[in-house]
Amino acid sequence: MNSTSLLVHQSNSSPSPPLSTVCVIDDDISVRESLEQLIHTAGWAVETYASAEEFLAREHAVAPGCLILDISLPGLNGLELQRRLGSRATIPIIFITGYGNVPMTVRAMKAGAVEFLTKPFSDRALMSAIREALELSYAACAYETDIRPLRDRYASLSRRERDVMLLVVAGLLNKRVGVQLGISEITVKAHRGRLMRKMQATSLPELVQMAVKLGVLQPGVLSPPTAPRNIPTDSPHRRAGGIRCPSTF
Repeated sequence: MNSTSLLVHQSNSSPSPPLSTVCVIDDDISVRESLEQLIHTAGWAVETYASAEEFLAREHAVAPGCLILDISLPGLNGLELQRRLGSRATIPIIFITGYGNVPMTVRAMKAGAVEFLTKPFSDRALMSAIREALELSYAACAYETDIRPLRDRYASLSRRERDVMLLVVAGLLNKRVGVQLGISEITVKAHRGRLMRKMQATSLPELVQMAVKLGVLQPGVLSPPTAPRNIPTDSPHRRAGGIRCPSTF
């Protein structure tokens, strides 16, 4: 595998905190070497790959980063890689191409690309795009670090406890929750007590805030769903411009 990993010591004037990695995927070795030198000089860690398949074959550390991706790769092309990454873990992507067109640009940007640069592009334009991408990645990772314990607590609830939680945070009193679920008010109170303990919520307003943060309740919504829904525990991911902190690419 012809890949290069460089982790450099960053000075106080470096463009971002350490541990961020810029991955470059381009089948032109001269482009890879040129971008590697430029990014290395700017103070970031660099990894270069000649193909999308080579990139996917390698394990990547859990850390903020971004991807500089040639759209016209042999085999799996840039747009196809973007689509594949979107189903696993989203990472900010900067597309580069020698012959970009409007439909291609629109498709890439709609799918969440940070920038679409046509070769030859200026160093300044690329550096600006990298900084923007890494800011998104750091924000997403910070959010994931903050939300993960809450998501784990929500995942520990039973199906019935989730049903009760959804109705309670939507504004229903215990008696109405019981009617909605076909259970007694006493049973509702029991489920409510357990879910409050599991969620580590000390009050109903705090539980509502948790539900909003998890994405199971929209801010300002006080009317309950017609029927309880089994909300996926991994639903509250997309923040910071739609970017998710990468675990594995």
